[in-house]
Amino acid sequence: MRVYLPATLAMLMRLNEVGEFTPIGGTAFALTPALREAYLSGDDEELSEAAMREAARASLRLLAAEADGPGQSDGSGPAGERPRFPPRRVVVAADVDEVKPRPDLDAAVVKVPGPVPLSAIASVHVDVSDAEDAVRAAVLVVDAADLGDEDAELAVGDVEDFDLAWYATQELPFLLELL
Repeated sequence: MRVYLPATLAMLMRLNEVGEFTPIGGTAFALTPALREAYLSGDDEELSEAAMREAARASLRLLAAEADGPGQSDGSGPAGERPRFPPRRVVVAADVDEVKPRPDLDAAVVKVPGPVPLSAIASVHVDVSDAEDAVRAAVLVVDAADLGDEDAELAVGDVEDFDLAWYATQELPFLLELL
């Protein structure tokens, strides 16, 4: 099953270093039966795109958590500190056989059993630099948007107007180097 794993650029750096992706809490998004039932119309491609959009929104939450966490630096600090990456949503698309639907969490949510090897990753999707200001604004208000704040929903909607750029897995080292 094709799954969409929310990520950050720091998580992509780790994928590039160790050759596997470990999703936070095993959480991914996919075209599930519950997602299909939630939409009145739409083909598989459109519904898969909806699952990817949910993963991109979850990436905003991961960016918010990273911003609040320790170890941020500009890359010139002591060894062990994470480099500071530009604010961009990231989604990793992978093919995983053993997934468990979690309709209790959301129609598109699935759980994957563990780390996903690089060989199972089909592509990586990342915001372009033009989206950075909108991502910064959305990261600050994504929780409020989830709770129904209209202004926050508009800010998150602004970032969702940006399409994620597609990268093949072999392009990952070059993508990270150019950031």
